[in-house]
Amino acid sequence: MPMTDKSNFTPDEWKLLLESVTMAGIAITAAEPSGLWGVLKESFAGGTMLAQAKMDPNANPLIKAVIAEFDTAQGRSAARDGLKEKLAGSKPADIKAKSIETLRQAGAVVDAKAPGDAAAFKGWLRQISQHVAEAAKEGGFLGIGGVAVSDKEKATLTEISSALKLAA
Repeated sequence: MPMTDKSNFTPDEWKLLLESVTMAGIAITAAEPSGLWGVLKESFAGGTMLAQAKMDPNANPLIKAVIAEFDTAQGRSAARDGLKEKLAGSKPADIKAKSIETLRQAGAVVDAKAPGDAAAFKGWLRQISQHVAEAAKEGGFLGIGGVAVSDKEKATLTEISSALKLAA
């Protein structure tokens, strides 16, 4: 069976997949912006998920191809420019909606173009969101007495699951 990689997608579709990886974390951060410290922990959590998948010899080939693209300056700037374009001047509520829409579109693209890899890729995006949600405590003071995943984050995770057509 041929491996799914960048060549299976149009340049725009590929850019969408790159954006979706970052948007998976941004959706959660926008749902419950937990101050600067939380955002830093949450963005670091997204990066950890990339590093873990990169090191995993059993990681899905499409996930590996997307991560390899993030290792290139071209891939990073394509994703960053795409995000800037989509999110410029947005408020947190808009950012969350746009992030979820990006995930929905990316899910549809992998369903159509890489059905064999779609479940793994979409599951991975949801995992990134989950990991980010758990990274910073919400509420409380300086992380003391807060909850690991807030109701807003839980609701957003459910929205992400349905956007990706995954069972919550």
